[in-house]
Amino acid sequence: MPGTGGREPSLDETSRAIIGELQADGRKSYAAIGKAVGLSEAAVRQRVQRLLDAEVMQIVAVTDPLTVGYHRQAMVGLKVSGDVEKVVEKLVAVDEIDYVVVTAGSFDLIVEVVVSDDEHLLRLLNETIRAIDGVTSTETFVYLRLAKQTYSWGTR
Repeated sequence: MPGTGGREPSLDETSRAIIGELQADGRKSYAAIGKAVGLSEAAVRQRVQRLLDAEVMQIVAVTDPLTVGYHRQAMVGLKVSGDVEKVVEKLVAVDEIDYVVVTAGSFDLIVEVVVSDDEHLLRLLNETIRAIDGVTSTETFVYLRLAKQTYSWGTR
C-alpha cells in the first residue's frame, strides 16, 4: 500500500474487521459496520479516518477502465540503470500511470497504464516513460480483456 514504505502496519483485530467489512461493501454505513464489529458509529468513523490518514487503505469506486471510455490498458515492464527510486519518483507523477511496483526478476519496475487509445499509449511510451533518465528498456503487455479484478483478500 502506498505510504507504508514496505512496513506492515500495526492493526488490531477491530481495525482488520472494519477493513474486511469495507472490502465486502465499500458503501456500507458506519452504523452497520459498528454493529458488525461491536463499536459505535462514531468510533468506526474515527478508525476509518485514521486508516485513511495512515494510507493503510483507500475507499474508491473500482472500475474496468475498458468499459468507462478508456480503450487501452497495459502493463509495462521497465529495466533501469542507476537509482531505481529516481525513476519511481518520475513515474508516480504521470497521470496515466495508476500502479508502480519495484520488482525483482526480469524487470526492475512494473507500471500499469490506462490511456484513451493506442496512439495515446505510443506517445506515453515514447515521450514520457522511455524519456525518463535511467530507463534502459521497456516491454509492454497490452490488455485484451480484464477477466478478474478483486481487492477482497482481507487482512492478516
